[in-house]
Amino acid sequence: MKRLLVLMVLLNATLLKASVDTVAIYSTSMKKNIKTVVITPDSYNKNKHYPTIYLLHGYSDNYSGWIKRVPQIEKMSETYQVIIVCPDGGFSSWYIDSPIDSTYRYETFVGVEVPNYIDAHYNTIQDRKARAITGLSMGGHGGLFLGFRHATTFGACGSMSGGVDLNYSRNKFDVVKRIGDTINQVDNWYNYSVIGVVDHYPKEGLAIIFDCGVDDFFYKDNVALHNKLLKLKIQHDYIERPGKHEWSYWANAVQYQLLFFRNFFDKI
Repeated sequence: MKRLLVLMVLLNATLLKASVDTVAIYSTSMKKNIKTVVITPDSYNKNKHYPTIYLLHGYSDNYSGWIKRVPQIEKMSETYQVIIVCPDGGFSSWYIDSPIDSTYRYETFVGVEVPNYIDAHYNTIQDRKARAITGLSMGGHGGLFLGFRHATTFGACGSMSGGVDLNYSRNKFDVVKRIGDTINQVDNWYNYSVIGVVDHYPKEGLAIIFDCGVDDFFYKDNVALHNKLLKLKIQHDYIERPGKHEWSYWANAVQYQLLFFRNFFDKI
């Protein structure tokens, strides 16, 4: 009898083990399969539907960056009862559809194709008020950029140490390769930056959170974004705390962002 109880406990532990899947999502816009990590709660079952948080990686990283460096997000999926999706955003896509390189269509991929796939293959709540998007560094730019431009898909968006003004990166991070030079394509440097995109606040409304460490090289740009949103009277949560552009900062920051999104989902 005791042995049977032990076997039942082990069986239940196996059944409740969190699922971390790596799926290949075909991008029609780029005509290739692109890997994406999908984390479902321990208690995931087909009789329940879950909100989804899209968590984006930074420059030079890939779809596995978050789960490898912050494995705690697996437990956060259970704690907040959410599906966490980490799509590959390319080495340096900045999560835009490049106006000068048609092979880079990562705004379409992450903003449209990935959510469509996730909704078709997982038990999601298919409502903008049950989807959020955020990320770190380049992914922080992506989180806010896609949140504003795809507000019919995402009801909440955020950024951690985001490169929110591409002008800072004129000679860095492959930005020139994505949007062109500052002479012939000068308008792109504003129109494809979060600092410019926020001029067009979506009619659907957004729950917005972003943060940055005070010793981060993107700190001043994040302060400027915060001040601009205040001027535009766009409601948002902005946090600054000690920290640099590094994983120890993001491992801490993501906990607050996921709590913010969980609170947003609970208003449904």
